[in-house]
Amino acid sequence: MRGPTNPRILRPKMSQPQQNANLLKTLPLQIADLLAEQIADGRWAPGDRLRETELASSYGVSRATVREALRLLEIRGLVTIRPQRGACVTLLSAKEILDLYAVRAAMVSTASRLAAERCTPAEADILKGRLRLLADHIGEPAEYTRHSRELVEYIASLADNAILASYANDIARQIGRYVRISLATLERRERSLRAWEELIQAITSHDPERAAACHYRLAVQNRDAVLEELSRTGQT
Repeated sequence: MRGPTNPRILRPKMSQPQQNANLLKTLPLQIADLLAEQIADGRWAPGDRLRETELASSYGVSRATVREALRLLEIRGLVTIRPQRGACVTLLSAKEILDLYAVRAAMVSTASRLAAERCTPAEADILKGRLRLLADHIGEPAEYTRHSRELVEYIASLADNAILASYANDIARQIGRYVRISLATLERRERSLRAWEELIQAITSHDPERAAACHYRLAVQNRDAVLEELSRTGQT
């Protein structure tokens, strides 16, 4: 999918808490975060050009600010900058996707193991509520993907390991757009939901090993769906 033809529709609406949080960020970091969100949402497809002039006009900032934002995204692995050709959304190879998902599977399985060891009754209720939200939105790809991402983030918070959460978040940024691809069809979301139900049951019943195994399988399942879809569309 290509980016919007009118660059001015790129600017997303922000809630008051988001606006307040952004006051603590530099302008290039704010732009980088907004673009990262749009890439994850699929508004910019792998390979799409990110033109400094259009982005600067869209956000009402200088090209230098946009250039710095794109450099930040390059560090995150979301953008590739080529001399004389500018920036484009990174197009990962099959090997790179395999490598990222291998790391992600290890991280999320560790997070779920720790969450199962520490989960309180109140936290178990929250997990079950988030699972119901996931089920309620199974017919809506974008909402299902968002709730799935938030479930992963909540489980990482239950693990109570800041280093693990930081690394997991870095990987999540790089594969966010591919997670969306892995959940594009209703059949895949139904399979995903069954895996989530097993995982949440393992965490809330304090079964660390089963929780770790369940989340590992879920990550591998998503990886295989991504590779299947990219192969089908000739992108790998």
